[in-house]
Amino acid sequence: MALLPYDDRDGWIWLDGQFVPWRDAKVHVLTHALHYASSVFEGARMYSGEIYKLREHSERLHRSAKILDFEVPYSVEELDRACKETAQRMGLEDCYVRPIAWRGPEAMGVSAQATRIHAAVACWDWPSYFSPEERQRGVRLTRAKYSRPAPFTAPTEAKAAGLYMICTISKHLAEKEGYTDALMLDWRGYIAESTGSNIFLVRDGALHTPTPDCFLNGLTRQTVIGLAQKKGIEVIERHIHPDELGTFSEVFLTGSAAEVTPVGEIAEHRYKPGAMSLGLAEEYSRMVRRQLQPA
Repeated sequence: MALLPYDDRDGWIWLDGQFVPWRDAKVHVLTHALHYASSVFEGARMYSGEIYKLREHSERLHRSAKILDFEVPYSVEELDRACKETAQRMGLEDCYVRPIAWRGPEAMGVSAQATRIHAAVACWDWPSYFSPEERQRGVRLTRAKYSRPAPFTAPTEAKAAGLYMICTISKHLAEKEGYTDALMLDWRGYIAESTGSNIFLVRDGALHTPTPDCFLNGLTRQTVIGLAQKKGIEVIERHIHPDELGTFSEVFLTGSAAEVTPVGEIAEHRYKPGAMSLGLAEEYSRMVRRQLQPA
């Protein structure tokens, strides 16, 4: 069944400090962010009425905005409250939460000094980024066309909309070839992440994960590292060359949307979801639902 378009749904969206009907939450076609990608966003999940790491998400939105040279006009506390109240207005207890801030239509051109900064929060039911079937057998990845940029060429520490352009292109190409997603390398040729999730690889009982020096150190990534270390699993952050892909026994992705998702294939390499990836996926699921204390 086709999903409803995101501009034609019932409900409420928090927009610039007040709630407006979902269909009325609009921006002008000459909004600066649409033309110059001057926007930052977050993606969080609510489980059983609680948004996991909400404060960290709101704080990161503020940091991302500062990197893009603007200030979010609402405090971290106000954003936290807006996220909770939006979910409540929507009648949701398990959902995806999307805060976003952007430059408006008050000026056009590269210079955006005169623009007003806007902010919004939307919540919707999004059970899983990947289908249950994909998660069970492990998602299929191909190699991405583009690489993650160097930190001296783009604001890689920000969760900025413009950085996801190459992700959309790479994911579309992957889907056209029958894959679920794509593995992106960094500007030096090392493994970075998928188009929207961090990556972990298992070898001889240890977890290997790329050093996040040109892509986001995801909040879910940090949580999984904590869970693994608490279980006595060695976690090795390092530069990983793609030639090593054949030496790992398990691979999985992490992210607020993806949660913990096993990988079954990366191009010519095959993996079987095993005890490490499935165990951490189960532990993460229990933890975010308050059955375990956060790491």
